[in-house]
Amino acid sequence: MRITAICLFLSIIIISTKSNCQITDSSQRKVYLQGCVNFRDIGGYKTSTNKTVKWGKIYRSAEINKLTQQDINELEKRNITTDIDFRGLEEAKKAPDAVWKNVDYIRCGAGSETNMNWIQALRTATNGDSLMITYYEKIDSLGLRYKTLFSKLLTQKNNEAIVYHCTAGKDRTGIATALILYTLGVPMQKIFEDYEASNYYRQADNNRMIQMISTMGTNKNVAESIVTVKASFLQATLNKIITQYGSVDNFLEKELGIGAKEKAMLQSKFLE
Repeated sequence: MRITAICLFLSIIIISTKSNCQITDSSQRKVYLQGCVNFRDIGGYKTSTNKTVKWGKIYRSAEINKLTQQDINELEKRNITTDIDFRGLEEAKKAPDAVWKNVDYIRCGAGSETNMNWIQALRTATNGDSLMITYYEKIDSLGLRYKTLFSKLLTQKNNEAIVYHCTAGKDRTGIATALILYTLGVPMQKIFEDYEASNYYRQADNNRMIQMISTMGTNKNVAESIVTVKASFLQATLNKIITQYGSVDNFLEKELGIGAKEKAMLQSKFLE
């Protein structure tokens, strides 16, 4: 009954979330780079205790293989000293990160190495949402993928910042951000709004991708589901976590080593 109640609560939250959330702070949140999209600060969100996530400490992004020297200068100025890459080995080899001086590059591709065959799936898919939900329900590798991220956050120095990313910066990166914001005490509605904001920050790239995928003979509705994000996708991950572990907190403690003590440390470090 408790699990059902929590899942129902999440569903209510999602229904109440605007599907096209207003990006009122994009000028402060977005990091304007020439060679990268969807690079943004996850600071500024209010928690349930009326504290605020610190700006300039935690960044999320899409792939960063095309950074210009000007971009690198910007990241160095922000003192981003850790770059965590959620992509699989082959993904990373095809588009290696443009690393900068003194950055600690760490690839945490657990689960990405055995990702579903998207080309084959797109050829036969008739329901893009169902395809994405199936992908988001695969939580077996989440602990291995995100444990290093949370470990680095716990040891991050006060004058340093971190960025984590995948290819589009919306799925693997979106789940990571949801877990971080949850740990910091940000309300679920804001967590979903941040997740859905990838549709805003990636709008031009999404349109190009939809057109490209459609030319391969894929149904346009399927292409749209693959390229964009929807609250129901993230809900699928959280519901699966709750079903398997009883709660998100249990998952954090068992798989990521983030119990009450570690959660308090993160909140002390990243809230003001």
